[in-house]
Amino acid sequence: MPLLVSKQIREADAYTIAHEPISSINLMERASKAFVGWFINHFQDKKQTIAVYCGTGNNGGDGLAIARILCDHGYCNIDVKICRFSDKASDDFNENLKRLKTAKIAFQTLKNGSESSEETADVIIDAILGSGLNKPLAGDYKILVEHLNSLQKTVVAVDVPTGLFTDGEIPKNAAVLKADLVITFQQPKINFLLPESGPYINYCEVVKIGLNEVFINTDDTPYFLVEERDAHQLLKPRKRFSNKGTYGHALILAGKDETMGAALLASSACAHAGAGLTTACIPPGGLVALNSSMPEVMALLRDENKLPDIKWDKFSTIGIGPGLGKEPGTLKLLKAICKNYNKPVVVDADALNVLAENKSLLKKLPAGSIITPHMKEFDRLFGEHTNWWQRLQTAKAKAKELHIYIILKNDYTITATPDERLYFNSTGNPAMASGGMGDVLTGVITSLLAQQYSAQDACLLGVYIHGKAGDELALPNRLNVVLPTKVIAQLPVTMAKLKA
Repeated sequence: MPLLVSKQIREADAYTIAHEPISSINLMERASKAFVGWFINHFQDKKQTIAVYCGTGNNGGDGLAIARILCDHGYCNIDVKICRFSDKASDDFNENLKRLKTAKIAFQTLKNGSESSEETADVIIDAILGSGLNKPLAGDYKILVEHLNSLQKTVVAVDVPTGLFTDGEIPKNAAVLKADLVITFQQPKINFLLPESGPYINYCEVVKIGLNEVFINTDDTPYFLVEERDAHQLLKPRKRFSNKGTYGHALILAGKDETMGAALLASSACAHAGAGLTTACIPPGGLVALNSSMPEVMALLRDENKLPDIKWDKFSTIGIGPGLGKEPGTLKLLKAICKNYNKPVVVDADALNVLAENKSLLKKLPAGSIITPHMKEFDRLFGEHTNWWQRLQTAKAKAKELHIYIILKNDYTITATPDERLYFNSTGNPAMASGGMGDVLTGVITSLLAQQYSAQDACLLGVYIHGKAGDELALPNRLNVVLPTKVIAQLPVTMAKLKA
């Protein structure tokens, strides 16, 4: 799904109005009905009191329509408050104000941000300011938002919480009306997928409002959301008359005596995700653990003081990093890969930290290689960043410059590609925030590379499957924690479901 910035969303509105065709007021009505449809299914008590705060732009027009439609559905305890902090008002706001008066719904006008000192409603619907905001809140808007936040009410935002930028850098300590729920129109806004939105949004629901899909799908954007239909299309079925050689041979360079768990997780995930053969290059002290826990994985023993004798042509791909440590041997292994191997490799964990200390090696990685940093590893590699929007732009530029794929791990893990695209993943959940989960991801992506997936497909599919397996374990069972070993065991099941 292409993700649009706020300017493009307004253009999609205009295109839909011109080419459906539909009037802007009727498109607003359609959006408001979509909002109410979701709202009434989840706030079913029609006796609860609802305060609808409306600005005088189109977001406020949505709010007025929502109040009227809720009333039509039997929600009678509705209090509409119009924040008229300037003389400006959109045409659609004015039209919906007329309709509100015709429906005989009472409203009050706030002339400044401090007038709303009393608020007894159970639920606040935030329709003050929408997606067009391009500067931090100040004056009456800031006063009102800070007051409403202090009440600690249940807040449901219309499309965008007031004060939150939909894209671009979110200012530190921005005044934003914190929303328990955002019911947003057509598609998630890009900043909703970044950690800076965390303090302001507990949950987001997307409702379709019928914007022109052809326009959206052909608009020029570098931002995309990977969905289940994408994973279904990317995943290749296992064919009859195939054999272990069909699905490649992966080499996992991982683990020390005291961190063998990382090597076991990565190599086990690689095997479970479908690699025909998996070899773990490990220290001798880890052999018993490997043989007892994963007899399906072969071992290549390495001495920390010298390079192992690796037959490079034997392997379809290589994953390096989990549990290796920052010892000189890790640097030797990275240099050996850059010198002797010309297929894409996966670089994670300690191998990333060694790369950060030897940045010249970044340019020597085989073209199409994949690095999988979390935020701190990313900043060690590419410099300090003050926000996630900056990291997006850096990831896009560095992927192009270095001809690599960058998987920036996050709630919505982002894959940056050499053609300057950024793909947000739609799976995964907080129950997966557990040590070793990144090692599993490394194994999955390495496995897909071994199976002859392109580097880009291995990134997008690997991240999706990894998160989906965690979702299938955590969400239906309401688990607070899902361990990496459980995700590994779920991988074949998840992949089978995706291809069913």
